[in-house]
Amino acid sequence: MEKFSSVDELVNTLKPIDPVYCIRPSSIKTSTDFFKNNFPGKILYAVKTNPNAFVLKQIIKNNISNFDVASLNEIKLINKMKPNAKMYFMHTVKSREDIYEAYFKYNIKDFALDTREELQKILEVTNSPKNLNLYVRVAISNEHAEIDLSRKFGALPSEALGLMRLCKQHGKKVGLSFHVGSQCMHKISFSKGIKEIGNIIKKTKIVPDVINIGGGFPSIYPDLKPEPLENYMIEIKRSLEDLKLEKLPEIICEPGRAIVAESGSTIVKVKLRKKNKLFINDGTYGSLFDAGVPNFILPTKMISNGRVQSKKISTFNFYGPTCDSLDYMKGPFMLPNNIREGDYVELGQLGAYGLTFRTNFNGFYSNKIVEVNDKPIMSLYDDSIKVSYLVA
Repeated sequence: MEKFSSVDELVNTLKPIDPVYCIRPSSIKTSTDFFKNNFPGKILYAVKTNPNAFVLKQIIKNNISNFDVASLNEIKLINKMKPNAKMYFMHTVKSREDIYEAYFKYNIKDFALDTREELQKILEVTNSPKNLNLYVRVAISNEHAEIDLSRKFGALPSEALGLMRLCKQHGKKVGLSFHVGSQCMHKISFSKGIKEIGNIIKKTKIVPDVINIGGGFPSIYPDLKPEPLENYMIEIKRSLEDLKLEKLPEIICEPGRAIVAESGSTIVKVKLRKKNKLFINDGTYGSLFDAGVPNFILPTKMISNGRVQSKKISTFNFYGPTCDSLDYMKGPFMLPNNIREGDYVELGQLGAYGLTFRTNFNGFYSNKIVEVNDKPIMSLYDDSIKVSYLVA
């Protein structure tokens, strides 16, 4: 993999025709160090967020050895990268074939579920062994999340009571799990989830061996500036203490976006300008999915490439290279007013899902990936932003 000191050096050296995806190992170290130093438990990296081999290598290098996996292919990937890693199969709907291989071939003992049917499936496939660790995922409100996951996953709290009792009968260990939704903008969501866990403990009189508070830890975007992550950690610790359990269970979490978002960015080239519309060579079918369907406003930076940039900043919409009208990113994206065809733009916060969602649609695809060592356009781990967070 080619290395550059900055995106400016990259553009001035390569003058790329196709999009270039950039990875910053230093950003991954910063985020993993934060979680290791502040989260009161075990960290499981959510592989789906960015399964790129170079990214995984950096995460492993920074002493993350537990992984939240959601498919057999993710299991195979982690097993290849780190054979002694511990994997947790946290997808609540799994095929019998995947359960079989996970348990018998890859020695995975930790399985999530949210229905009796899924529990029965797991027990039948594994022949009801005595070494299963079973996690009941509880549906909680995702009201403060930018992407709601609660409509698809999780048992209602009333349903979780019976599932906990069944898992207690069949599992070596039992866990309670929840997810606050992707890009959760308020720490109170975690305290509400932990409080719901407490209610289930009181009603079942079963103290779980593990409490999994899931993922949802946010990154920072121009229009989404969450509280400092330190505040989330303080709220989580306080809420766990409020459970007033004689002995606190093992605590785990599944961060993804907060670990890798800042580490990735894409360099695009302007193909055409129509007033405030910029037609670029990557889009929602490429690495910019987040800017399209969920309409995340990504941080942007024009790369000078020898040109003087106007001090006047204007707002732009982006259109991707395909012939589909869905290849549209509303923005607004802030760039110098004199931007034109042939100019290069860096779009940040694409370490999460940028590589994951790419397709070959219309033949527009670039697999050019490089390492850069400059700072991301925005960082939640930068102390200077902690006085200006925006929470609804």
